[in-house]
Amino acid sequence: MTSAGIMTLVQWLSPAFPTGGFAYSHGMEQVISDGIIASGSDLVEWLGDVLRFGAGRQDAILLSAALEPDADHTALAALAVALQPSAERLRETSEQGAAFARAIAALTGRDCVARPLPVAFGAAAQTLELDKTQVIALYLHAFASNLVSVAVRFVPLGQNEGQAALAALHPMIQSLADAAAGQGVDDIETAAFGADLAAMRHEIMDVRIFKT
Repeated sequence: MTSAGIMTLVQWLSPAFPTGGFAYSHGMEQVISDGIIASGSDLVEWLGDVLRFGAGRQDAILLSAALEPDADHTALAALAVALQPSAERLRETSEQGAAFARAIAALTGRDCVARPLPVAFGAAAQTLELDKTQVIALYLHAFASNLVSVAVRFVPLGQNEGQAALAALHPMIQSLADAAAGQGVDDIETAAFGADLAAMRHEIMDVRIFKT
C-alpha cells in the first residue's frame, strides 16, 4: 500500500468530494421524524442494522466484486440497480455514483462510466492497488459517517454524541469489511425491512430536507 493511494482514497470518501452525499438520509429523515431515532444509542442500533442486514453489507460485497481485476462492471451495475428496494434508494446510489464518476473524470482525465456508487467506486479504486479490506472498511465508514451527520443535524444530536455513535460502529465496520473481502455477489442477502419501508414512506413525506 502506498501513502499516495491512501490519501487519494480518503479524498474520494471525504465529505468535500462532490458526490452530494450530504443531501441523502437513506430514509433516516422519516424515522427521525417518527421519533424512532432520538438518541445516540438509537442511532447506533439503527445504523448497526443497516450495516449488517441492509445496504451496508450489500454495497460492501458489490464493492468487493468491483475491485476484482476481472470484474464485469456493467453486469455489477445492473445487479446493483436490480437490488434497490425503492425509487429513492435507486436515486441515491445512481445520483451519487454519477456524481462520483464525473468528479473522477475531471480529476484524472479518464473516461468514467456513471454506475451505482459502490460499483463506480470499485472500478475507480482498482487503480489504487490498495488492500481490498481497507478500501471496503473506509467506504463503509464514510457511509456510516454521512448518516451520523444526518442525525447530528436533524435529531438533533450533539457533535460529541454523534462521534461516539460512529466510534461504537467501528468494530462492526471492520468485521463486515473482513467478511466482504472474501465474498461474492452470490452471498448478497438483505433483511433491513424497517429501513426499506422508511425509504418508501419518505417518498411521500410532506416536508423534506433530504432527497432520500
